[in-house]
Amino acid sequence: MRLFILLTVLLVPVFSAFPAKAELVDLELILAVDVSGSVDDEEAGLQRAGYVAAITDDKVLRAIKSGRLGRIAVAYVEWAGQGISRTVIDWTVIDGPDTARDFADRLDAQLPVIELWTSISGVIDYGLDLFDLSPHRGKRRVLDISGDGPNNDGGPVTFSRDKAVKAGIIINGLPIINNRPSRYGTLPMPNLDNYYRDCVIGGFGAFIVVANTFHDFARAIRRKLVLEIAGLSPAPVARLIPASTGVHPPCDVGEIIRDSRESF
Repeated sequence: MRLFILLTVLLVPVFSAFPAKAELVDLELILAVDVSGSVDDEEAGLQRAGYVAAITDDKVLRAIKSGRLGRIAVAYVEWAGQGISRTVIDWTVIDGPDTARDFADRLDAQLPVIELWTSISGVIDYGLDLFDLSPHRGKRRVLDISGDGPNNDGGPVTFSRDKAVKAGIIINGLPIINNRPSRYGTLPMPNLDNYYRDCVIGGFGAFIVVANTFHDFARAIRRKLVLEIAGLSPAPVARLIPASTGVHPPCDVGEIIRDSRESF
């Protein structure tokens, strides 16, 4: 009897760390949002507001209900340099307006925290671990990465991407194109859409949707959520900005830029 009581006391905290009810869902989705040093407080707020509005949008809710089960599991992560990824909202099932509003309210109640560097490879690795911790099971697992710059910290982005794809994860991207200098006075890298297409996204049906400035983010993320929840990809004619130049930056361009700045 004493052994039974001891085991009960020890196991209760373990079980209580998981959601009360694990569910089968149509999609397990991680929303991974850039809060690196190139993102200022206003831009971080625009991203957060965009997600708050999108998750409760009628089109997004209709996409959720169109699934076979009519529910998805979502986790919201903010990321910056290597080892700096934070789960803001842990795995939550969204199956209608009430659960969507609860998710949005919890997200809106917290402030973004800006950190240094940009490790897309780091957030991909973090996402893999977070998928392993999900108590829910979905037919698809999607890691949705938004950001305004290339990988410049941690391991090679392509190594982490390929590892995730091999594990069955689909990585979609939302590059934020803008000409606004960072708080350090540096300009954003051009052709970021080509970089995301060549170096970040991967998996069956992976795609990017481009946000043309941070003020365009809310519309872009709403469109992207509808597509990935429904398991669709945008048609080539549905590009949100004119085609970029033919320049395709190398996948280590962020590290090259970092090293050139540090050499001065």
